[in-house]
Amino acid sequence: MSRNAEFLRQSAVIAVDEVHRGKLDKAMRNYRVAVNRMVDQQFTDWEALRQQAAAVKDHVLGHWPEMLEQFEQKITERGAIVLWAEDAEEAREHIKRIMSRHEARLVVKSKSMVTEEIELNELLESSGIQVIESDLGELIVQLCGEKPYHIVTPAMHKSKEEISVLFQQKLGTPPTDDAAELTMAARAHLRQVYVTADVGITGANFLLADEGAIAVTENEGNARLTMGCPKVHVVVAGMEKMLPRMADLALFWPILASSGTGQQLTSYNSIVRGPRQANESDGPETMYVILLDNGRSHMYSDPRASEALRCIRCGACLNACPVFKTVGGHTYKTTYQGPIGSVITPHLRNMKDWQHLSHASTLCGACTSVCPVAIDLHGLLLENRRQATQEQADDAFWRFAMRGWSFGMRCRWRMEWGRRLYRWLGWLMPIPQAIRRSVPRLPAKSFAEQWRSKEKSSSGDTP
Repeated sequence: MSRNAEFLRQSAVIAVDEVHRGKLDKAMRNYRVAVNRMVDQQFTDWEALRQQAAAVKDHVLGHWPEMLEQFEQKITERGAIVLWAEDAEEAREHIKRIMSRHEARLVVKSKSMVTEEIELNELLESSGIQVIESDLGELIVQLCGEKPYHIVTPAMHKSKEEISVLFQQKLGTPPTDDAAELTMAARAHLRQVYVTADVGITGANFLLADEGAIAVTENEGNARLTMGCPKVHVVVAGMEKMLPRMADLALFWPILASSGTGQQLTSYNSIVRGPRQANESDGPETMYVILLDNGRSHMYSDPRASEALRCIRCGACLNACPVFKTVGGHTYKTTYQGPIGSVITPHLRNMKDWQHLSHASTLCGACTSVCPVAIDLHGLLLENRRQATQEQADDAFWRFAMRGWSFGMRCRWRMEWGRRLYRWLGWLMPIPQAIRRSVPRLPAKSFAEQWRSKEKSSSGDTP
């Protein structure tokens, strides 16, 4: 089954699942109230801030190579080891060598979508290394054997009752539907992991060029423990995470928190400049930073698609998207769901296999209106459709079909003749049921024929 056919099949199932839709609607409703309240409360001119944030990220794209080199130089001076990965496979090779060098058998990992992108958990588990997610949402989906449902809230699709049953089965906790008790159960499960793990792996919300530092924002404190407790800290970050200056965090941390979770600022905000220094009492002895390309340079070379590299992964576009609200996160079968995922996945992977995601949109523009860095998401989805059509133009059958379509549509009588021919063939050669669902039988009369009949009937009634 093609990716497109699988997407349509699963969409049809999820769209009529009232229980699933109810959980999703509740989460989205709570999110919308919190975000709207916080934006109004925290910012006097939200639109001006969006444009300012977009300008900063565009400045990064204008000086991207220099900023990456500056970041590498600064953080290397403080003892960190910077590794460059052209694709997911090279990133995995770097990680395998790091695990071997430090004889790692237990890894603790904080929430990171880029590690999902390179399928890090699968790599470690296949190598006999135990990896434990420390973020509550990520831990829940890991225990379920699932992938994250949403960029920001991985377990959005799970109810408290489902999580309680899961924890009873996997962690041996007593039954409860109290969110605080479930959180404390996860915390108790993880406490010993932090101090016994050989390696801690995190992502990075931002890379700071002027400081040579990584910035991480979170609500649970698990990323800070993941960075600080194990002797080895590995950061895996997409190269687009760059900001020019530390001062830019005064803008980006609040807009990320407001758009992502409806908070003024998240509970824990950390800036890490390297491994433990001589005058410091704690922190990792060794720190690696893996800078992942994996298609980002390809997007950077495209003047139109490069706009999507502004993304700060707040998830606002997913929460505004009517398609995501209908089909859910797992239907996309990719790391990044919703509008931003539909924009970037065909570029990060390949347009041929993933072009269908660009059609999973109403082009209503809701995603563009909520994006805190003013990405023209629905315009980029339309651009993806154009590129996909151009690539299909290289296919001989596609060219033949489009020329036939164009020939028929340019003339009214040819269109009517083709319509009648299709109906006659339908009677002579019954259409298989699988095709009929997507291409139904045509009515006896077209709209134009019905209109002409109506006009004649009306004129005949006139005295």
